[in-house]
Amino acid sequence: MQALRSFIFTLWMYGLMVVMGLLFLPLLAGPVPWVKVVVLLWIRLVFWGLRVFCGVTLRIEGKEHLPKGGALIACKHQAMVDVLWPWLVCDFPALIFKKELSLMPIFGWYALKLQNVMIDRGGYATALRSMVRQSIALAEQDRQILIFPEGTRGEPGAALPYKPGVAALYMQMNTPCVPVALNSGLHWPAHGMMRTPGVITVRILPPIAPGLKRKEFMQTLQDKIESASAELLADEIC
Repeated sequence: MQALRSFIFTLWMYGLMVVMGLLFLPLLAGPVPWVKVVVLLWIRLVFWGLRVFCGVTLRIEGKEHLPKGGALIACKHQAMVDVLWPWLVCDFPALIFKKELSLMPIFGWYALKLQNVMIDRGGYATALRSMVRQSIALAEQDRQILIFPEGTRGEPGAALPYKPGVAALYMQMNTPCVPVALNSGLHWPAHGMMRTPGVITVRILPPIAPGLKRKEFMQTLQDKIESASAELLADEIC
């Protein structure tokens, strides 16, 4: 039965993307705030469907740790849902995407309109410089830059190596870095359609102030995110 409910939710989520994306397509020629309203509505409907069809709810802790204006948010990454929750608590998040995603119909159109950070992963040093340049420009517009330090989704409990991109942003942006731990992979796996009933907990941790040396920052960030994620996993198992 849960497999069927998960399948229905998947149809709901992507069906809404297609229907709403095409219905509101003319807004892409208008102001960005109009498009933000559409995207936020879609995200709220996705979480509604996740709760109704799959019995999965969302809890966000530590909202008080999010600074106003430009900031760097470094988040554990376990599921697609990790790119959605920031829209519920941030003024105007900007996500770091692979450039190829901008070529996707509907999703790519809206992502480009909202001025997210698009990078060419094959560009290495060039891609890193482009990511930093785009992120600084958006942070100066009071955008919150969301990066997944591991660079890919991992299974709950997995500690993947943190990529140097997050350190480059921290050193160059001169803004607080907000670590985020979560347990989303327990209820929304990285792969497949199955959704497991329960509570997805997103734990926003106290920000790391600018000014640390690269090595100290990376160790501090990883310790904070991994220890809090392990606590969330342990709480769920208990």
